[in-house]
Amino acid sequence: MSKSRQIENIVKKESGRLLNFIRKSVPVKEDAEDILQDVFYRFVEEFSEIEAVEKIVSWLFTSARNKIIDKYRKKKTPLFNDIKFPEYEGEDELNLSDIIPDMKELPDDELIRDTLWEEVEEALEELPGEQREIFILNEFEGYSYKEISSMLNVPVNTLLSRKRYAVLYLRERLKELLKEI
Repeated sequence: MSKSRQIENIVKKESGRLLNFIRKSVPVKEDAEDILQDVFYRFVEEFSEIEAVEKIVSWLFTSARNKIIDKYRKKKTPLFNDIKFPEYEGEDELNLSDIIPDMKELPDDELIRDTLWEEVEEALEELPGEQREIFILNEFEGYSYKEISSMLNVPVNTLLSRKRYAVLYLRERLKELLKEI
């Protein structure tokens, strides 16, 4: 199969799911479509450098997530009340709004949200690669543990454990920042 045919098949197969993923974080349809177009443009440009077909979907979603983050850095910060961190299956979700106080009435709320979002991003970068990967795939890209298990060939229980450690670390990291605020 030719390179252009492969690219065309992948774009057709993944565009709907990728757009839905982007729309979860980008409410304006036109903005989401712009991000999707940017992701596919970059995909076409870097197609020959992506090593294995199995990594293509992960690459697409990671690229979309990065574009979403870039958009929020440039325009506005996300509302923390919308970000959820399930500790692990079978337990209640940990919402950032449970940890972070409501800042609607603070005059510097945008600055505080920016600071908190930067701290979350830094904390994610500090996680061991395996923990960060499962957290991003599950939380930002919306994959289930079963899907991730199939993609990475890792048992679900191992994924749950890695995710749990990531959430515990993030929770502790946010607590320290809130003490400073």
